[in-house]
Amino acid sequence: MKSSLIISTYNWPEALTLVLKSAMNQSALPDEIIIADDGSTKETKLLIQDFFADISLPIYHIWHEDNGFRKAAILNKAIEKAQYDYIIQVDGDCIMHPHFIKDHLASAQLGTYLFGARVNIQQSKLEALFQKQLVEFSFFDRGIKKRFRSVYLPFLNRLDKRKHNVSPKFRGCNCSYWRQDAININGYNEDFKGWGREDSEFIIRLHNNGILGKRLKFNGIVHHIFHPEKSHNRLEINGSIEDESVRNKVTICQNGIKKQ
Repeated sequence: MKSSLIISTYNWPEALTLVLKSAMNQSALPDEIIIADDGSTKETKLLIQDFFADISLPIYHIWHEDNGFRKAAILNKAIEKAQYDYIIQVDGDCIMHPHFIKDHLASAQLGTYLFGARVNIQQSKLEALFQKQLVEFSFFDRGIKKRFRSVYLPFLNRLDKRKHNVSPKFRGCNCSYWRQDAININGYNEDFKGWGREDSEFIIRLHNNGILGKRLKFNGIVHHIFHPEKSHNRLEINGSIEDESVRNKVTICQNGIKKQ
């Protein structure tokens, strides 16, 4: 099965470098990489060009002007660009376990989206992380928070069942889904501006459209690089959009990949 890896990013090329290195360190490579860039400066573009200058794997840099936090809009552009049936999605501050792509593909099934664990790299480890360009971690590493999520025992993943409800453990920085399922709900709702709720509302509409969720346990792991929290000044407004999708069982957003 062929896959498109979408990496969302904004103005942190040092972190994106490690994420891209972890992408090239995969036991099973994606068939293309799409960088969903929410308005980064030229430095990110140059990094992408240099990084893939000698690599044959197709990479596409999808960019729009910096006009505030518009992750939903840039992800829609990336989904529309994707050439393959299955999309695997991470954030540009999440370093992938070496079997991350393999794990998502191994558990993919029709009518289902997947989401995996996020281990936190603490602020105290950042200097060593960037100096040594670390992309692999163990349970015993210092500077790791919620380290039990880093235990890799993929055979235990079979024990988890698909869920009809959105899990509170869902994180948009580590998920995968069928491209057609995203198209069927018109992608992300671009009414979301500012940080918060765009990922969970997307998943709510998938559920409303009959798609079930499955958590990847003991596999499909990412390591999230510490950074200060983004502004929450739109969280209440974004939360009201999400609440409406729950209350009215919304499946298709009006302001999505296609403007209706």
